[in-house]
Amino acid sequence: MSLDSNDSSLRLLPGKLQLHNLADYLLAHRVIDADQNHILGQLQMSMKNEVQHPISFVAAQHFESSGLAATLTLPVLMQWLSQQLSIPLYHIDPLKVDVSAVTSQCSYSYAQSKGILAVEVSQLKVTFATCEPCDYTWVEELSRLLQREIDTVLIDPESLHRYQLEFYSLAKSMTGAEKDQNGTVAGMQNFEQLMELGRKGKLDANDQHVVSIVDWLLQYAYEQRASDIHLEPRRDTSGVRFRIDGVLHPVYEMPASVGLAVISRLKIQGRMDVSEKRKPQDGRIKTLDKDGREVELRLSTMPTAFGEKMVLRIFNPDVLTREISDLGFASEERSRWLKMLSRTSGIVLVTGPTGSGKTSTLYASLKLLARPEVNVCTIEDPIELMEPSFNQMQVQHNIDLDFAAGVRTLLRQDPDVIMVGEIRDPETAVVAVQAALTGHLVLSTMHTNDAPSAVARLMELGVPPYLINATVVGVLGQRLVRTLCEHCKSPQMVDINHWREFINPWRSPAPTNACGPVGCLECRNTGFQGRLGIYELLEMDDPLRALVRDEADVDALRKKAYLNGMKPLRIGGARRVSDGVTTVAEVLKVSPVAL
Repeated sequence: MSLDSNDSSLRLLPGKLQLHNLADYLLAHRVIDADQNHILGQLQMSMKNEVQHPISFVAAQHFESSGLAATLTLPVLMQWLSQQLSIPLYHIDPLKVDVSAVTSQCSYSYAQSKGILAVEVSQLKVTFATCEPCDYTWVEELSRLLQREIDTVLIDPESLHRYQLEFYSLAKSMTGAEKDQNGTVAGMQNFEQLMELGRKGKLDANDQHVVSIVDWLLQYAYEQRASDIHLEPRRDTSGVRFRIDGVLHPVYEMPASVGLAVISRLKIQGRMDVSEKRKPQDGRIKTLDKDGREVELRLSTMPTAFGEKMVLRIFNPDVLTREISDLGFASEERSRWLKMLSRTSGIVLVTGPTGSGKTSTLYASLKLLARPEVNVCTIEDPIELMEPSFNQMQVQHNIDLDFAAGVRTLLRQDPDVIMVGEIRDPETAVVAVQAALTGHLVLSTMHTNDAPSAVARLMELGVPPYLINATVVGVLGQRLVRTLCEHCKSPQMVDINHWREFINPWRSPAPTNACGPVGCLECRNTGFQGRLGIYELLEMDDPLRALVRDEADVDALRKKAYLNGMKPLRIGGARRVSDGVTTVAEVLKVSPVAL
C-alpha cells in the first residue's frame, strides 16, 4: 500500500470511530498487517448488534504488532493513538476526582452518548476525557453552556465506561439520599446538640440510596488497598478518608445528613446500637470483595462535636496466608526468630506502635506453629482474623472476661501455645508469666518504643526480675516502611555524609543499589506501593539477664543487646535502603535513633 499523505487511510475520519476506518488506519501505519486487517474485516461482518468500542475490539484480538514490536493490548494501542493524534493520554485516579463537580458538568445520558467524562474542573476550564478522539461536535456546545474553556484528553473506552457508571451512580445516590429526607439536619454548634442529632435525622439508613453509597464505599476501599476508612462529621459535611500504605488520603465529602445515614447503616450491619450516639461502640462486619474473598471489617465509633465519627479497620485476608519469609526478615533475623518460636515454654513478645504490623507477625508465626499435634489457643480483643487452625476467644468486658481471665481459662484447655492479644495491665502480665512457667509457649504484644524497653515495661507492670529472667525468651521490635514501586523506582545516589549520620555510630558501607520514588499508574503517582517490616530482635541470654534487677537500666540493656548481636531498627531499615526497597526518609519517619 502506498503511504501517500493524501490517502484517507492515513487519517481517522471525523466523527465517532468505526472499526473499518480504525483498521485501515492501523494498517496504513503498519501497526497491523494485511492478514490481521482481513481478520478484523471478517469479524466485523459476523458481528450482530455489537456494541463494543472499536478500540476495545481491536485490543481484544491481542494481535502481535511487528510495527510496534509488542502485543496490541489496550494500553499499548491507547499510547500509540495518543502519540499519533497528539492528544494527551489520561488515567483517572479516583481519589483525586471531585465526583460532585465532574458529574454536574453534563448529564449521564449526554456523557454516555458523546463518549466523554469531565475529569478536572476549575473556574476557567473543564477538562473532558474522551474515547472518541475525532468527534468534537460536543465541544462548542458544552463550552457555550458551561461558559468555560474546554480541554480534551484521551482515555481508553473501558475506563471511561467504568468511571461514567461509578461517578454518576454515586452522584445519583447522594442526590437521592438528600431528597429522601423529610427534614434537614442542622449543623451542630456545640457538643450538647450531639445527644439528639441521631433522633432528629429523618434519613432512613436502609434507604436504597444509602445502601448503594455504603456498597460503593467498601468496594472502593478494597480496590484502593485501604487499611482504614475514616468517616468524619463536620458542621455541614461529612468527610471520607482512606489510609493507604500508612498515609491518609481525602476521598469524598458528602452532605452531613447523608454521612449520618451511612454511619447508621454501617452500625446496623455491625450489630451496634443505632440509637446510642453518646458513647463509643465497637462492631464487626464480614463482607466479600470483588473477587469473592471474605474481608473482615472492625468498626469503632466515638462521639465528636459534630456527630459520631467512625473508623473501619479492614483486615486483609492475605495476612493469614503470608509466610514468615514474606514479612521482611533478613535471613539471620528469620533464623533467630524461628529458633525462639521452637521453644516449648517461655514468653515471646512483639512490640511496636499501633499499625506497625504486630498482628501480621503474630498470625504468620502462629500459622507456622499450628500443626495437627499442637493446640494453639488465643485470647484477643477483638478477634481480628478468623483462622480454623486456632482456638480463638474474644475478650468481653461486659461479663468480666478480660485478658487475665481468658488466659486462666485457656490454661484449663490443655494448650501448647497461647497467644495473648496484648499485655497492658499488671494482672495480665502476671498471668502470662505464670502460663510460661507452667510449660507453655506464650506469644503476646506490648506497646513500647523498642525491644529492650519491653523488659522494663514488664517490671513496671509488677513482674519480678527473677520471673522475667525465667520466662522471657526474646523480644521482637518492629515497624512498617513503605516500599518503592517496582514499576517506576529509579537508581538514586545517597549522600555519604547523610548516610553516616543516618546509621551513626554503626559502620555500614554506603548502599550500592539505593533507589528513589518516581510515580506511575501502578502506585497512583506516589512512588510507593505496599509496606514491609523492619526489625530488631533481642534474645535474652545470661549477660542480659544479669542486668535485669529491681531498677532495670534500659540504656544498659540496650547497649548490652547491641554487643550481643541485636541490630537496631534503623540498621534494619538501612539494609532495606541498600537493597533498593525503600528510602532513607521512609526509615527515618518510623524508626528511633540508632544509639
